[in-house]
Amino acid sequence: MPMIPFEDAAHHFEDFRRTAWRLETQRGYAVDRAGERWKRWQAGERFGYEPTVPWHTLVRRATEAGKRFERVRLVDTPATEGQRYLLASALGNIEAGEDIRNLTRTEATRHGLPDFDFWLFDSRTLMRFESDPEGHTLGVHITENPEAVLSACQTRDTAWHFATRTTEFTARQTP
Repeated sequence: MPMIPFEDAAHHFEDFRRTAWRLETQRGYAVDRAGERWKRWQAGERFGYEPTVPWHTLVRRATEAGKRFERVRLVDTPATEGQRYLLASALGNIEAGEDIRNLTRTEATRHGLPDFDFWLFDSRTLMRFESDPEGHTLGVHITENPEAVLSACQTRDTAWHFATRTTEFTARQTP
């Protein structure tokens, strides 16, 4: 699978027919830390649905058309600053229509989940991310290879089974 720029694969978020599912494994993402919302979050602002956020618009449009966006985020104990930001910002994604669940990294390791991020579209197309240690996305690999897709489907099923909805997960976190 050759690596391509993420921008060259972004059309998958519009083109999928039924489901887009993500495993999120990073302890933080450079794109978040570089954004204006990061600064607002650090200043104590809470986030809900914002129609001006492109991701919220995309998710809302897709879910209103009957498509599903779902993800499981791995969270360390204690959560990193980047993970705390993701937990806080998830509420807006959820209001937009995405179903986000969380799983501790310990549980993920116990169940043999991989340590890389990916999106799985319609249980047939896998977009695997390559990231550097600082959380910058270097590119993605796209494949419909049956073995790779089956492995991603098994990861999805395992992660989804053991993960907890964001609202419940956040309520159990200690401040």
